[in-house]
Amino acid sequence: MKMTFDDLNLNKQLRNALADLHFTHPTTIQRKSFAVIMSGRDIVGIAQTGTGKTLSYLLPILRQWEFSKETTPRVLIMVPTRELVVQVVETARELSRYMSVKTVGVYGGGNINLQMAALQEGADIVVGTPGRVYDLAVRGSLKMKSIRRLVIDEVDEMLGLGFKTQLKDIMRLLPQRRQNLMFSATLTDDVELLINDFFNNPEKIEAAPAGSPLENITQTAYKVPNFHTKINLLELLLRTDPTMTKVLVFAGTKKMADDIFAIIGEKFPGSVGVIHSDKTQPNRFDTVAKFQNNTYRVLIATDIIARGLDISEVSHVINFDVPDVPESYIHRIGRTGRADQKGQAITFVSEGEVKYKTAIEKLMKKKIKLLPSPEGLEISTELTAAETPKTDIGKVLGKARAPQGEMAFHRKSEKNMKENFHLTRDMKHRLKYGKPLKKKPKK
Repeated sequence: MKMTFDDLNLNKQLRNALADLHFTHPTTIQRKSFAVIMSGRDIVGIAQTGTGKTLSYLLPILRQWEFSKETTPRVLIMVPTRELVVQVVETARELSRYMSVKTVGVYGGGNINLQMAALQEGADIVVGTPGRVYDLAVRGSLKMKSIRRLVIDEVDEMLGLGFKTQLKDIMRLLPQRRQNLMFSATLTDDVELLINDFFNNPEKIEAAPAGSPLENITQTAYKVPNFHTKINLLELLLRTDPTMTKVLVFAGTKKMADDIFAIIGEKFPGSVGVIHSDKTQPNRFDTVAKFQNNTYRVLIATDIIARGLDISEVSHVINFDVPDVPESYIHRIGRTGRADQKGQAITFVSEGEVKYKTAIEKLMKKKIKLLPSPEGLEISTELTAAETPKTDIGKVLGKARAPQGEMAFHRKSEKNMKENFHLTRDMKHRLKYGKPLKKKPKK
């Protein structure tokens, strides 16, 4: 029989909160990590995006929560993006709705004075991005002395974004006696170094090996020659496939995301949104909310921003380009097929991206099925500036260069036939005296 949350050692308040959220069965990472976290040991949880990592650390933390009159935080949770801060804060508040627990979120780009004021009023759990957490700590607004549990979520992404120094500085400010909980999709060398430096003999919990594709996601691909044909294919799929109810489109760069939005947004007015790091924070929150509540059918996003998204019921993930880092593909497709639902992942592969698809298949140990081009797809011959072959000027000039001894291009006019010539001192002496200039012996 499949385990339910009632089988875990949860109190009545948490069980009621989970019932309100309609959560009944714990995921693998939630089930495996619960008892270990309750024991007080450090842990390193290896789990892919979409496996329920947030509840895996919040449930045991809240299960052991004891009321205190202290207004300084006892739990610090660090995540890589502002969007993920907001979502973890929301989840923590939903789970603790029948408890006296105050959760505060802090992140860069938000008003630091308002965040300082919120901390001044008191906080039990602080969720933040590393840069803002460190800023508030050195200002004295975020008191570290009472932190008893440190959670670092999506640590591989955090290190990839350049937060290594801030993470180390923050951990040096924390009390020595604390429980460390780390969650990551992959165990990179940098993650291992962080564990060795700051963790105390952690227990490793693995929900699924890094690179394992989620079983409830169907993966397919189309061979597509260029950007504009990819646009045509995306439009064709959106128009002809009624199952595409909530579609997350991944783009490798901010410019590509904007370019896709400029065309697809015009084709499907009012139902397409785009987010990346150049968008303002209110704009990003509003766009995600509209995608979540089905105002937008399509959301176009870059990898870094989408890493912080926790959106339910995504029917399809479309990789408009193939990521050159195989693990990024796993993170992308993990946005669909959540909570035991079926999901679809479709990848558009150009000729230059075949090698990236091969690397992904090698990591997963599974082939991505290549489908024939759908009927009605218009193959475009128009190329973007990035796709236009670069001309080697040196080779062009080399081919145009005239044979030895022949005039190149055009003959000079007579008045321009004169060569610039400089007479040396020795030449002048020869012309005047008919013999070379004698050099004076060195002393």
